Amino acid sequence: MADKKMLWSRHYTLAELNAVTAGNLAGHLGMEFTEIGPDFLRARMPVDERTIQPAGLLHGGASVALAETLGSVAANLVKNREGFMGGCVGLEINANHLRPVRSGWVVGETRPVHLGQRTQVWEIRITDERDRLVCISRLTIAVVGRGAETKIAG
Repeated sequence: MADKKMLWSRHYTLAELNAVTAGNLAGHLGMEFTEIGPDFLRARMPVDERTIQPAGLLHGGASVALAETLGSVAANLVKNREGFMGGCVGLEINANHLRPVRSGWVVGETRPVHLGQRTQVWEIRITDERDRLVCISRLTIAVVGRGAETKIAG
């Protein structure tokens, strides 16, 4: 089987992606990028005091934050040839929460459904440590141009 074509505008390192989470919601929630594949991006998030709801379960909003972070970063990696984050922003997101998680880590993986000039659609699957589906989400991205907020090292 032939290798899948790389989606990204250039090769990125995990260190570059993890630096993008410093000082924002993704960093506060403990998200870490763990793998960059030719057509997917993977990150994990702890299920701890930062990400649970009062009943002690993973908060649905934390799952959505992981999903939007993955999809938004992936969209920017596809479009931003100059290494800037911010040219692609979330337009709409939905999420179905399928299984509760009380502790450990959840892992999100995003893959594109549609990569257009003005919009992109990404599917994000979040699983628990036993690889059971916890949440499935779809994120629509607006491609608005080159971002000027964050420069990715490289």
